[in-house]
Amino acid sequence: MISKKIEVDSMDELMKLFGAFDENIKAVCAAFDVKLVLQEGQSSLLGEETAVELAMRVINKLRDFIASGDSVDIGRVNYLCELAKSDKLDDVDELLDDVVAITSRGKPIKCKTVGQKKYVDLMKKNTITFGVGPAGTGKTYLAVAIAVNAYKSKQVEKIILTRPAVEAGEKLGFLPGDLQEKVNPYLRPLYDALQEMLGLDSYSKMMERGTIEIAPLAYMRGRTLNNAFVILDEAQNTTREQIKMFLTRLGEGSKMVITGDLTQIDLPKGLTSGLKHAIKILKDINDIGIIRLNERDVVRHPLVQKIVKAYETEDK
Repeated sequence: MISKKIEVDSMDELMKLFGAFDENIKAVCAAFDVKLVLQEGQSSLLGEETAVELAMRVINKLRDFIASGDSVDIGRVNYLCELAKSDKLDDVDELLDDVVAITSRGKPIKCKTVGQKKYVDLMKKNTITFGVGPAGTGKTYLAVAIAVNAYKSKQVEKIILTRPAVEAGEKLGFLPGDLQEKVNPYLRPLYDALQEMLGLDSYSKMMERGTIEIAPLAYMRGRTLNNAFVILDEAQNTTREQIKMFLTRLGEGSKMVITGDLTQIDLPKGLTSGLKHAIKILKDINDIGIIRLNERDVVRHPLVQKIVKAYETEDK
């Protein structure tokens, strides 16, 4: 058994490190089966040497994130503990100062997992990128961030966001309005992400000018999309014909990002997911990037990770 002191530079850093109700430090102790000892105002970890060393590595990495201005929550703590156990903790160093975008309120957006960083790098490098993974992995949000960056840096002239109008157990026919109004609730995540990146005023002006277009996938037929950043969301609900139609809309100076979750296919029985088919036949083509995110990349409530993992286990 060994004991090691937890060194911090200020009480503010200690509070951020330990988290609300000490949930962060409790999670570290539980992950490595070590004990937190408080003596004369000093916090220490007590346990087997290997376990204490790993726990201290996680704590020091958390301090690095705090020093870089990042928030430290229970999700990040659990993620770092998992990486430490698989000897991959140093992989997160590239996340510390890598800013993907800045929101309209000046908040920096950073990748929270190594998988997200690989996804962002693929979007920057390739003309077409497939981001496949469960809910909460930031697929759509990060794609919108990269799209806004591309527009602001004049790489593209337009942002187009689309998704198939497939019902997830609901009936579109009972909703009021025309097709556009019927699918607006399904496009809400795209609206929300754009408004956060651009601010309401800029977003509204770009919508009025047609610089931002948000539309059902059916509206893409017959078009050639030039000088645009095009995002197809919820692509698991496309048919083979629909995703082929979409991919062949690619024009000069454009980029495409296709996102989806293959565990949430709402297509009628007998239809193959176009996303599943596309990543199978396009995986070896140059300038097309494909990444599969998993439960480790979920950045929502920690329970979401456990829910995703439980369903993946059941499916297997």
